[in-house]
Amino acid sequence: MQRTLTRVLLLLLGVLEGVPGLWPLITPIGFYQDFPGFRAGWVSMDGPFNEHLIRDFGGLNLALAATLIGAAVIGTTAVARLASVATLLFAVPHLVYHLGHLSHFGQLDRVLIIATLSASLVLPVVTLLLPGRRVSSPATP
Repeated sequence: MQRTLTRVLLLLLGVLEGVPGLWPLITPIGFYQDFPGFRAGWVSMDGPFNEHLIRDFGGLNLALAATLIGAAVIGTTAVARLASVATLLFAVPHLVYHLGHLSHFGQLDRVLIIATLSASLVLPVVTLLLPGRRVSSPATP
């Protein structure tokens, strides 16, 4: 079984992945122009609008969010670890790509991009490192 902290982190990751999951599916052009919402243009500065890629990105993020939230609800350590590995398989290449493509952003945006993408990498690592909760066996008379 998972620890409560693992469940909370999985839920948090699920919600954080859900936003960039739903947004591009609801309004791809809005996501393209306005992501992340508090600093516009992070996606649009990276090239021309491609609705197919924006919708695919949204769908994959939404699938990852469902996996993370499902892992929190199911509550087993194995499922939590699988969801964390899946998150890392997305987060690591995503961070690596953006580290190599920061030159057209201002200094504040560079810091924010690196910080947010690093957090999406650190949280699943923490869930992988947290030990599962021990299930005590019933005492026999």
